[in-house]
Amino acid sequence: MPRSVNHVASRAKRKRILKLTRGYFGARKNVWTVAKNTWEKGLTYAYRDRKQKKRSFRALWIQRINAAARLEGMSYSQLMGALRKAGIEINRKVLADLAMNHAEAFKAIVAKVK
Repeated sequence: MPRSVNHVASRAKRKRILKLTRGYFGARKNVWTVAKNTWEKGLTYAYRDRKQKKRSFRALWIQRINAAARLEGMSYSQLMGALRKAGIEINRKVLADLAMNHAEAFKAIVAKVK
C-alpha cells in the first residue's frame, strides 16, 4: 500500500510561513527552506528584543531624569538617593514623564526631597 501524505496540511503550513515572510529580500521570501530559516531566526530576534526594549527604555528614562535633575542642581544618583531616603516611591517611568511633560510637578518633587 502506498504511503499516505497529508498534502493539504503540509501545503497549508508552507503557505502560512511564506505569507509571514512576505516583504523579505530575495530568496528569503519565496524559497521554502530559506524562508523557514529566516522566519525562525526572526522569532528568536523578536524574543531577544522584547527584553532589550525594556533595557533601552529604562536607560532613556534615566537620561531624562538626570537632565531634569541637573537643571535643579542635583545629579541623578543624588536625586534617587534623596527620594528613597524621603520615602517617596515613584518609578523611573513616571518620573521621566513628569520631567519631560510636567516640569513644575518635577520641581515640586525635587524641592520636597532637598
